[in-house]
Amino acid sequence: MGLSNVQKEKGAIWAWFPVTCLTAIFCCVLWGSASPAIKIAYKLFQIGPDDTASRIMLAGARFMLAGLMTIVFGSVLARKLLIPKKESWKSILTLSLVQTVGQYYFFFMALANTSGVRGSIINASGNFIAILFAAFIFRFEKMTLRKMAGCLVGMAGILLILGGGQALMAGGRVTLAGEGAMLMADFFYAASGCLIKIFSRSENPVTLSGYQFMIGGLILFAVGALMGGHLIFYTSGCVLNMLYMGFISAGAYTLWGVLLKYNPVSRVSILGFINPVMGVLLSALFLGEGKEAFSLTGLLALLLVSAGIIIVNTSKKTTG
Repeated sequence: MGLSNVQKEKGAIWAWFPVTCLTAIFCCVLWGSASPAIKIAYKLFQIGPDDTASRIMLAGARFMLAGLMTIVFGSVLARKLLIPKKESWKSILTLSLVQTVGQYYFFFMALANTSGVRGSIINASGNFIAILFAAFIFRFEKMTLRKMAGCLVGMAGILLILGGGQALMAGGRVTLAGEGAMLMADFFYAASGCLIKIFSRSENPVTLSGYQFMIGGLILFAVGALMGGHLIFYTSGCVLNMLYMGFISAGAYTLWGVLLKYNPVSRVSILGFINPVMGVLLSALFLGEGKEAFSLTGLLALLLVSAGIIIVNTSKKTTG
């Protein structure tokens, strides 16, 4: 569907392809940096892999901050304070339990028990699970041969980074608390994406996201505290890390939403293949995981996952 003349005029800069491309890359850099940022946070806040309570508190603090930032950024762009409709609070609570509590409980668990490279590649499976959910459970769209081919190519990359079918059967390098938890997070991600599509019919998606981030973060923080967790800001690095982790979700989500508003969905979503690429590169750079990132298996898995994302988001018709 084409853009209205008003939208084109008001958002001309966002519809200009160089700006669209650079902004999408910036968003993917932010999302891709999530894995190394969280693993660095575990060191800064001195949270061990077995300290589940403190890990949950960290996730909660991040998303309370992300929610606040999202509401502020969204309000500035909308030139008014974003306040949910009275009837939207049920949707916000549902979304907070699925997207923030469910997804990030497993996401933070996974990154305490697997490498940033493996986590970034496996996390991309959410793109393919979302297609299956949309087609077979929520029935938003039809499954086509192109989409199925993209899912199969992408999941082949996931299988490869997990060690292949033989390794999975032997229970080698794969653990439930690591790779298994990341796959579980991707199921919650896929379900939340479909719920956002439903709930945003009657509510601004930025409003939904900001308030569900805050509520979900509050729930996670409270649960972690009740479990006996701790969150101590030992140095200024802890403060900077927390601010950055909050900005990852708030900044990327807000900018991506602007791009989707002023561009055809296919033009923006196809650039999502950069996300796992950035996750792998930044994990190699900041976590010293270059050997795994640039191994033949790592590169081939990343290529397959990225190709899968491009295939499922490539339209038969080119929209302007």
